[in-house]
Amino acid sequence: MLRYAIIFLVIALLASIFGMFGLSGVAMQAARILFFVFLVLLIVSVITGRRVTEA
Repeated sequence: MLRYAIIFLVIALLASIFGMFGLSGVAMQAARILFFVFLVLLIVSVITGRRVTEA
Protein backbone atom coordinates (compact mmCIF):
# COMPACT_ATOMS: atom_id res chain seq x y z
CA MET A 1 0.00 0.00 0.00
CA LEU A 2 2.89 2.32 0.69
CA ARG A 3 4.10 1.56 -2.83
CA TYR A 4 0.81 2.87 -4.28
CA ALA A 5 1.06 6.02 -2.18
CA ILE A 6 4.55 6.67 -3.52
CA ILE A 7 3.41 5.98 -7.10
CA PHE A 8 0.52 8.45 -6.77
CA LEU A 9 2.90 11.01 -5.25
CA VAL A 10 5.28 10.68 -8.21
CA ILE A 11 2.35 10.98 -10.65
CA ALA A 12 1.17 14.11 -8.85
CA LEU A 13 4.62 15.67 -8.96
CA LEU A 14 5.06 14.89 -12.66
CA ALA A 15 1.58 16.17 -13.48
CA SER A 16 2.22 19.41 -11.61
CA ILE A 17 5.47 19.90 -13.53
CA PHE A 18 3.61 19.53 -16.84
CA GLY A 19 0.82 21.84 -15.70
CA MET A 20 -2.05 19.37 -15.43
CA PHE A 21 -3.48 20.76 -12.21
CA GLY A 22 -6.64 18.62 -12.17
CA LEU A 23 -4.68 15.38 -12.50
CA SER A 24 -2.06 16.44 -9.97
CA GLY A 25 -4.74 17.26 -7.40
CA VAL A 26 -6.43 13.88 -7.80
CA ALA A 27 -3.14 11.97 -7.61
CA MET A 28 -2.00 13.97 -4.58
CA GLN A 29 -5.29 13.31 -2.78
CA ALA A 30 -5.01 9.58 -3.51
CA ALA A 31 -1.42 9.55 -2.25
CA ARG A 32 -2.45 11.39 0.92
CA ILE A 33 -5.32 8.99 1.64
CA LEU A 34 -3.16 5.92 1.06
CA PHE A 35 -0.41 7.36 3.25
CA PHE A 36 -2.74 7.96 6.18
CA VAL A 37 -4.33 4.51 5.80
CA PHE A 38 -0.84 2.99 5.81
CA LEU A 39 0.13 5.06 8.85
CA VAL A 40 -2.95 3.97 10.82
CA LEU A 41 -2.34 0.32 9.94
CA LEU A 42 1.30 0.67 11.00
CA ILE A 43 0.33 2.18 14.37
CA VAL A 44 -2.28 -0.54 14.99
CA SER A 45 0.26 -3.18 14.03
CA VAL A 46 2.88 -1.75 16.41
CA ILE A 47 0.43 -1.42 19.30
CA THR A 48 -1.03 -4.90 19.01
CA GLY A 49 2.24 -6.50 17.95
CA ARG A 50 3.01 -10.15 18.32
CA ARG A 51 2.62 -11.09 21.89
CA VAL A 52 4.44 -14.27 22.80
CA THR A 53 2.50 -16.28 25.34
CA GLU A 54 4.51 -18.37 27.75
CA ALA A 55 3.06 -21.82 28.32
